Amino acid sequence: MAEFVRLEVDGGVATLRLDRPKMNALNAQMQEEIRAAATEAAARDDVKAVVVYGGERVFAAGADVKEMAEMSYVDMVERSGKLQSAFSSVAAIPKPVVAAVTGYALGGGCELALCADVRFAADDAVLGQPEILLGIIPGAGGTQRLTRLVGPSRAKDIIFTGRFVKAEEALAIGLVDRVVPATSVYDEAVAWARQFTGAATYALRAAKETIDTGLEVDLPTGLAIERQQFAALFATDDRRIGMTSFVEQGPGKAAFTGR
Repeated sequence: MAEFVRLEVDGGVATLRLDRPKMNALNAQMQEEIRAAATEAAARDDVKAVVVYGGERVFAAGADVKEMAEMSYVDMVERSGKLQSAFSSVAAIPKPVVAAVTGYALGGGCELALCADVRFAADDAVLGQPEILLGIIPGAGGTQRLTRLVGPSRAKDIIFTGRFVKAEEALAIGLVDRVVPATSVYDEAVAWARQFTGAATYALRAAKETIDTGLEVDLPTGLAIERQQFAALFATDDRRIGMTSFVEQGPGKAAFTGR
C-alpha cells in the first residue's frame, strides 16, 4: 500500500491524492507512488478522467530539499531520470487530467501541475520554479513544459528569478486555466473531469495523443499524425454510435460505450 499517494475513484473520476504532511514535499518514495497511481489510473477502465490534488492547504511545495542535499552528482544521475519519468507518467495518462492547485505549487509541485492537461487554481494559490535559489534548475520537466505553455521569455523570467507567481498572474499568462475561490477548486476540478465520464474514450485518447505528439514535430508531420488517428477512430464502436445518434437524434445525445 502506498504511504503518501492514493488513487480514489468515484463515479468514473479518479483523484490522485498527494498526502505527505505538512507540505507534500516530493521525496523519492512519493515520486514512485505518483508513478504507480498514474499507471493504475491509465490502466483502469472505470477511470475516465483524473484530478491531481494535494489537499485543502497545499498542492505540493516542491521536492524534498533535505533528501536532495545529501545526494552526489552520481546519485542524481541515477535519480533524475526516474524523477522525470515518474512525473511524465502523469502527463502520459491517456485520459483528461486536471490539477486542482491549492496553496503552494512550487518547484516539483509546479512541474507536477504542468503534467496535467488543464490547471484550476485557488484564488490564493502561488506557483513558481524557485530552484535557481538553490543553485540548480528545474529537473522534473519545468524548463520544457513551462516554456511550451507560457512561451520562452516568460518561462525564462520565472525560472531565472525563481519568483513566485500568484494566481491572477498565472491565469493571465496561461500558466493556469481557471481561478476559483479556494474552497471551490477541488469541486470545480471534479466537475470538469466528470463531464468526460460518458464521453467517447478512444476519441479523447486520440485527441490527447495527437495534440501532445504534434507539439513535438513540424506541421506536416503533425497533420499526418492527426490523419492517422482520425481514420483509426472509424474502427471504434463509439464512432458508429456517435454518428448514428447524430443522424437519428441530433448532436449531443449519443450513449457511448467506451469501445
